[in-house]
Amino acid sequence: MCQYSSQDGCPTPWHTVHLGTRASGGAGLVMTEATAVSPEGRISPWDAGIWNDQQAEAYRPITDFIRSEGATPAIQIAHAGRKASTAQPWNGGGLLDESEGGWQPVGPSDLPYDENLAVPRALTVSEIEEMIDAWRLAAERSLAAGFDVAELHFAHGYLAHEFLSPISNHRTDDYGGTPENRARFPLAVTHAVREVWPDHLPLFVRISATEYVEGGWDLDDAIQFCKWLKEAGVDLIDTSSGGNSPTQRLTTFTSYQVPFAEAIRDQAGIATGAVGMITEATQAEEILQNDQADAIFMGRELLRNPYWPLHAAAELGDKIDYWPEQYERAAVFPGN
Repeated sequence: MCQYSSQDGCPTPWHTVHLGTRASGGAGLVMTEATAVSPEGRISPWDAGIWNDQQAEAYRPITDFIRSEGATPAIQIAHAGRKASTAQPWNGGGLLDESEGGWQPVGPSDLPYDENLAVPRALTVSEIEEMIDAWRLAAERSLAAGFDVAELHFAHGYLAHEFLSPISNHRTDDYGGTPENRARFPLAVTHAVREVWPDHLPLFVRISATEYVEGGWDLDDAIQFCKWLKEAGVDLIDTSSGGNSPTQRLTTFTSYQVPFAEAIRDQAGIATGAVGMITEATQAEEILQNDQADAIFMGRELLRNPYWPLHAAAELGDKIDYWPEQYERAAVFPGN
């Protein structure tokens, strides 16, 4: 969940408290916000980055603390593509021009997300190759920063998703046209990252399983793509949806994205994480027990309550041993 509170891509004391509290709150895995592979890959000038060594060093105390609390530190590596150069949400989230600290976004084609954002500049083939190397270097720095899990953000209308989708990729070269060509860039990124990310450490990919747009990327496309990701060494698919078109027809409801995770798990033969409006302990447990997904990812609910996992354990009848010692006098266990 982006915090829009970084300075020159570096985490601040806000991130130390924000991420550290989720670790103390009992989450098994604590993942950073979308962390850009280049300055132009940020959604806003206040987004996190991992394009230089200073940023990696700034994350080290955070990853050390997360691990000390019994959680696993994870990083989400990203590039915003054509949805870059915007203001913070609480300042309207609109397009920033250069005089306001903005920049020219890039994408697979010169197609804007909507009339309120910039027309991106289409990447050249040589720039695509440089971009792939930027993801590789970001993974190397993430490892040096102490992260044990890396997730590649290929969802929500950001750069990799833009390449995958026929509604945002109108290229006529080797990176456009057929599904195989449209998948060429994100698969090349995956291979590049897997080359430097140790085999014993998990690699996740977040995707949008459908765009909710006629003629757009859909679940069948996602299943095939996930088969290719599995062959490339990906361990788990973080299964989300939407985000690449303002015309998407989406109605949200409890567990509305779980069927996507289940379909990809069953048909692509790869582990999946379920996301989206999962707010209750019994709801999360049923998803796992029914073999609909292999993990539960939570965003907004953990923003509301960073100690949700501790309370969920009590609700499900587990007397756990990972309440922080400093908080044990207030611990909630089954029956108390």
